[in-house]
Amino acid sequence: MLQALHNDAFGKLILRIAVGGLILLHGFAKLTHPETMSWISGLLDGYGLPRFLAYGVLIGEIVAPVMAIVGWQTRLAGLLMTGNMLVAFVLVHTGELFELGGSGGWALELQGMFLAGSLALVFLGSGRMAMRPD
Repeated sequence: MLQALHNDAFGKLILRIAVGGLILLHGFAKLTHPETMSWISGLLDGYGLPRFLAYGVLIGEIVAPVMAIVGWQTRLAGLLMTGNMLVAFVLVHTGELFELGGSGGWALELQGMFLAGSLALVFLGSGRMAMRPD
């Protein structure tokens, strides 16, 4: 009976849909609230980086998640989402790296899970249940 639970392809599908789907919602929020893109541009400007780099977040939060969900170039999608999360840690969350949240967990547990899930996709790939299995 427990042998039926040994399904790597289904596990990878769940991971792709969960990580990709949840990050994609953040990307849609940025598309529907342009002031967020202006805010990110300002953060980049504060680091002396070109403001247009803010649009890279749309690659990491829209293009890459869709790639992961459908299972096309999943390792690349995971790498793009991982990079996106690392930039978010540096630009927005550096001051929270060693803080706990109100419920006692890590203040960055959501961002940490997005980072870990994206990185897992880099190493796991898409599995058989994908547009282009790898």
